[in-house]
Amino acid sequence: MKTDVKEIFGSNVFSDAVMKDRLPKAAYKKLRATIDAGAELDPDVADIVAHEMKEWATEKGATHFTHWFQPLTGITAEKHDAFIDPQSDGTTLLRFSGKELIKGEPDASSFPSGGLRATCEARGYTAWDCTSPAFIKETPHSTILCIPTAFCSYKGEALDKKTPLLRSMQALDVQAMRILRLFGNTTAQHVSTSAGPEQEYFLVDKNMYLKRKDLIFTGRTLFGAMPPKGQEMDDHYFGTIPERILEFMSKFNEELWKLGISAKTQHNEVAPAQHEIAPIYDQNNVATDHNQLVMETAQRVADEEGLKCLLHEKPFAGINGSGKHNNWSMATDTGENLLDPGKTPHENMQFLLFLAAVIRAVDEHADLLRLSASTPGNDHRLGANEAPPAIISIFLGEQLEDVVDQFVDAGEATSSLEGEEYVSGVHSLPHFKKDATDRNRTSPFAFTGNKFEFRMVGSTQSIADPNTVLNTIVAEVLCDMADKLEKAEDFGMAVHDMIKETMAAHKRVIFNGDGYSEEWIEEAERRGLPNIKCMVDAIPALTKPEAVAMFEKHGVFTQAELESRAEVLYETYSKTIHIEALTMIDMAKKQIIPACIKYQTSLADSINAIKAATPSVDTSVQESLMSDIASNVKEAFGALKELEEVTAKAEAVDDVEAQGHYYHDVVFAAMGALRAPADRLEMLVAKEAWPFPSYGDLIFEV
Repeated sequence: MKTDVKEIFGSNVFSDAVMKDRLPKAAYKKLRATIDAGAELDPDVADIVAHEMKEWATEKGATHFTHWFQPLTGITAEKHDAFIDPQSDGTTLLRFSGKELIKGEPDASSFPSGGLRATCEARGYTAWDCTSPAFIKETPHSTILCIPTAFCSYKGEALDKKTPLLRSMQALDVQAMRILRLFGNTTAQHVSTSAGPEQEYFLVDKNMYLKRKDLIFTGRTLFGAMPPKGQEMDDHYFGTIPERILEFMSKFNEELWKLGISAKTQHNEVAPAQHEIAPIYDQNNVATDHNQLVMETAQRVADEEGLKCLLHEKPFAGINGSGKHNNWSMATDTGENLLDPGKTPHENMQFLLFLAAVIRAVDEHADLLRLSASTPGNDHRLGANEAPPAIISIFLGEQLEDVVDQFVDAGEATSSLEGEEYVSGVHSLPHFKKDATDRNRTSPFAFTGNKFEFRMVGSTQSIADPNTVLNTIVAEVLCDMADKLEKAEDFGMAVHDMIKETMAAHKRVIFNGDGYSEEWIEEAERRGLPNIKCMVDAIPALTKPEAVAMFEKHGVFTQAELESRAEVLYETYSKTIHIEALTMIDMAKKQIIPACIKYQTSLADSINAIKAATPSVDTSVQESLMSDIASNVKEAFGALKELEEVTAKAEAVDDVEAQGHYYHDVVFAAMGALRAPADRLEMLVAKEAWPFPSYGDLIFEV
């Protein structure tokens, strides 16, 4: 059966159209005022909305509702409550009140809080985010009404990723509107930021997956030799999608469309078994909710189809990992994209001022941006010649870089480069005007027409973190610009000078070349750009005095919230490496070394049998293989003992920052020392004797 996209799209969403149809006009108007203008929600309206939301959900088969939120685990959380209201006569009614809609109470002590909540302090609250629509989550065995919410402690501190994101969106709105009013814009009432996250993922056979403890426990392979063929031929990228994968993608898209997620593009990615899905843009917080649903739905549908979806940034060593390109922009409620340069960018002073603000924000707060894309898994990618380098730079393209150069060199811009005509040399192919600028796949922060593509974000991450940082650092610069421009006697001249001075001061962060090259690393160092190589080195940026002052100034984070998040990040890194180390120890002890010893024994028995039967037969090949296996087993066993020792010592380190560095510097290095001989052994031991599926099995047999 073919899917009727128009019929199913948004069918499981309590959307604006549904609310407009089901709510009384007065209630709908008041709710829209809350959503659009931030007006306080009337409790009576909440009761009406809750009733209609329950009626709509139960018509679709829902029996429970949940406040769906995003704690600091990086994934989502939900506690299901039934709609039932038992009566004294033994019957029950189905009820859902405005109070239940607005407020929930999960256990705040059981989620990461970085010390904000003690174990004995359990109370926390979820608060309805009416700007992100409620939706029905359907699985083969349940139908649940999900209500997007924020999550805070009893004392009001944010314990989630959504609250700071909403605060940062509000901060940027305030500062961007100040700038627009100075340019004479009296029609726009709000500026919102949008995001369009491209999600990369791997699909492997479920039966293969279940034979790999490392994939089950950590999401990535901790052992594995490269197969004879990887991605060298560039034949997987945009290649024909296998039928089994197309079947998954078809169901995946259908489930996303029901949730109102505008899944638009799908294709094979660079690495074998790797794929990508991309949506159309949405408002920041809605896009964040949608991306969490994309990841959850991908994993659920894959499981139903006999597959496993791997979201880890680096599931396989030696082949490309997965990222999440976060396409970010700013637009007014009247539909004006503030990062659209127009046909003549050199004359578009409003665009150039917003562009200059972004350039300055990225240059001044590169460390925070780097932190916002930091995960233990992303440490395997950034700077590894498959993903953007760990050095933050901006790609503007030839057209805008030329405009910047004109301002810096001549004090003003008088022209803009235009795209040339495409001519293929084939008469039957169309001619068309090319874009004025090429694209750069090696840049971590690239301008792509009317938005910036933040390419560093890891595939497992919530996009809330990078967007919270982006919104806040740009709001900070816009605030400073507005403070100065509001005092200017000649606004036009002040804007011109501000653009020129900002671009001159921060041109160092603009780089259009090959971000993977060694020459760029040396050049970036000469320019004074930071090169933060790993997550544990990035975390201190969050609590430096300047960052604390900025976040508190714009009401995005308090100092306590920042310090708690830093502690959570250190703990997350340490726990991740700890689990990986224990998994390696388990696999080496119980699978790899026993399998190798068993294979050695069979080889020895074979040699003895040959010598007994035909003493003249040369067994030097078998003996050489035995010797190679024996030396690698000995090395692996020694590395295993070392990994056990350093992992035990790591647990005794009390300070979270020191522990994070110990896991990075010592434990992670010891893991590499164990992996090396184990991977060599995989190439020496017969396939049928190896205890788990190889890379070739996983990435080519899907």
